Amino acid sequence: MTRSDSDVLSETGWLKFRHDPRLAAWSDAVRPEAIRISTDPAARRRWLRHGGTWFAGVSVLGNRPDGSVGPSGPLSGRAIGFIERNFGSNPWDLGQVSACYRGYPACDPGESVPNHRYRRDRDAAHVDGLHPVGPRRRRHLREHHRFILGIPLTEQPPEAAPFVVWEGSHEIVRTMLKDALEGIGPESWGDTDITEAYQEARREIWSRCERREVPAQPGEAYLVHRMALHGMATWPRTLHGPDEGRIIAYFRPAGSAARAWLDAP
Repeated sequence: MTRSDSDVLSETGWLKFRHDPRLAAWSDAVRPEAIRISTDPAARRRWLRHGGTWFAGVSVLGNRPDGSVGPSGPLSGRAIGFIERNFGSNPWDLGQVSACYRGYPACDPGESVPNHRYRRDRDAAHVDGLHPVGPRRRRHLREHHRFILGIPLTEQPPEAAPFVVWEGSHEIVRTMLKDALEGIGPESWGDTDITEAYQEARREIWSRCERREVPAQPGEAYLVHRMALHGMATWPRTLHGPDEGRIIAYFRPAGSAARAWLDAP
């Protein structure tokens, strides 16, 4: 029996959509603005990380609620239709412009050896919404996204810092969160330190789940479960790519109330 896209997303925690002319047209229209943003001196002073090899660009795209940017028109295509059928058609959040460059990750001044090694060797694996808080970077659940949608804006070699996801990790993270937050009211979840439980869940994921690299080109897209462990692979210095870098637009619309967010598929 052929599995549906919904089944694939539920089982693996991620789903890639083939080339779609409507999404390709959106990417073509948005690309110049993303390049302008990622090369703007003021934006680079704020968002450039890891020795100048990654422009983080959180919520800088400036899109309208329908996903349009300048003359692009609204976000549309198979991926968007799937999202609307399965998650509703709520407004789009302001997109992230994630621009990565050859040699990622270089080491920032003052960055600790363990932190740099984790980014290099473990793809900086994380779960969105679990924020590092304070000087000791203790983990707290502070945001509830509905999903992560990645839309490539530039063509690049598949080995140029592709997105990485651990298949099935979303169910391990869900179990971890339910256990760690049991008996605590949702209004207090953001103040609850779940660092040790999160670290143990990551170790379990690395021992049990398949690591998948997800290279993609303009016109394609990938959808990732809100609780999936994910990150970004390295970009070897010897591998050349576009001068503007590997640019991906990411959307993470806000989810439902905390309890429903935790229990939803």
